[in-house]
Amino acid sequence: MSLPEPFMPPSGKTSGERLLMQVLYALHTLAWFSVGMLAVLALILNYIRRVDEADALYQAHHRYMIATFWWTLLWLLLLAPLWLLFILPGWLAYFLVLLWYLYRCLRGWLRFNDGRLPQNLPPTVDSIPPP
Repeated sequence: MSLPEPFMPPSGKTSGERLLMQVLYALHTLAWFSVGMLAVLALILNYIRRVDEADALYQAHHRYMIATFWWTLLWLLLLAPLWLLFILPGWLAYFLVLLWYLYRCLRGWLRFNDGRLPQNLPPTVDSIPPP
């Protein structure tokens, strides 16, 4: 009986590179339990790995995680004055941002597992094959 071969994604990436992306998505998803410190660590790794990445799928997922982080931070800063008015609006606003953040992380993670881009983006001029 032979051992099963390790999973090789269609892009030719190694299982270690896939595992790193899984870990980055996990760090982003669990960031709320660490007051954002896991997200900062994942963000730094996203920036480092994105520079050397040649695979368009992996680049897209790095960009997606980076954009999710920065949009979340922007929303948290813009909604911070609600804490000065009353506690309830601040809690409600931050809870909605948390739900949006979790949705983005989980959606991206599931799409990565399926080998798909994080978003349904229209093709760019560079990706359209010549006639």
